Amino acid sequence: MKTISSVVEQYIKSKPFLLSSLSQGIINLTSLARIMMPELEMHLGKDVKQGAVVMSLKRLSEELDFKINYKISKVLKNIGEITVRSSLTDFTYVISDTLLDNQAKLISEINKQQDIFYTSSRGVNETNIVTSTSIEPMVEAIFKNEKLTHKIENLSSITVKLPQENISTPGVYYYIFQRLAWEGIIIHEVISTTNEFTIIVSDDQIDVAFKVIKDLKNVFD
Repeated sequence: MKTISSVVEQYIKSKPFLLSSLSQGIINLTSLARIMMPELEMHLGKDVKQGAVVMSLKRLSEELDFKINYKISKVLKNIGEITVRSSLTDFTYVISDTLLDNQAKLISEINKQQDIFYTSSRGVNETNIVTSTSIEPMVEAIFKNEKLTHKIENLSSITVKLPQENISTPGVYYYIFQRLAWEGIIIHEVISTTNEFTIIVSDDQIDVAFKVIKDLKNVFD
């Protein structure tokens, strides 16, 4: 049997930005209840009192504040090293039978040099390669027979080391990317490993993006 509380919770959890705002206590519960009531009454098949919806929202917001904020804050307060690199170029190639061999050639050449940035991510149909702009001619020479679909220059990266608890804490990446979105940061690429993630942004947004991530340690204080 559906209850007001269960339907309210289902409604809120289906809207991620609303879920986050509710957990932070920045929403007027009475106004939100008024907006929700027509849909809640449709799901329950009966009239619903606004006061009952407000009470359900209040209980849910208190529960979310503990479940979400406490766990996420524990991870964010233990963020480790933050590394910034500039002067990067992002290449996107269509996957082919020869692409991996050419990537191996590129990595072999990069290993002969010092202080070169390289990272790559592979999808179903395309592969992204982000490198130091200084080796751009080398990349273009090695991949000259591959199909290039995008090339973006004047990029920077931020690599963040996360504590091991991040793999068992839901919402960590959502919270980080939400903060970046609020500041209007456009993320060109995201590359992650188990306990690290790297974002690629334009040079003119790197300072703001770095400040957002650095300030995450103190956001729940």
